[in-house]
Amino acid sequence: MSSSNSPSEYRVTDQVGHLLRRAYQRHTAIFQAVVPASQLSASQFVVLCAVRDHPDATIGQIVAVTAMDEPAVRGIVERLRWSGQVAVAHEPGDKRHATVALTDQGQRTVAETLPHAQQITELTFGDLNADERQQLTHLLRRISGADAG
Repeated sequence: MSSSNSPSEYRVTDQVGHLLRRAYQRHTAIFQAVVPASQLSASQFVVLCAVRDHPDATIGQIVAVTAMDEPAVRGIVERLRWSGQVAVAHEPGDKRHATVALTDQGQRTVAETLPHAQQITELTFGDLNADERQQLTHLLRRISGADAG
């Protein structure tokens, strides 16, 4: 890649955002191919894990843990509620404040999916060696702000 600022040398396919998006699309495709429950999306699995790790989490807490936007989290929680994976409890008199907990079915789904998580990570890393994997993870944490705060 060129360090030049010339607009004529700008190639969208060389930009970090494009490459991150392609890597994420590949990771999502691997998730869908590996996880036997095809009705479970990668985003739904992330939310289930966040709720497992933070029992009775609020939507705001799930947003913070998952780095997803609030409308997306609300939609995912609603779909998980419809499928019996989570239970949503509202504070009396405040329909906006809700806590989310795994149901027994949700706990089973997480337990059944977790063994595939390492395989998904391995397939996503592909042929990167151990040092490259560590460096990539470190750099992604830095540019995503995951190491902040």
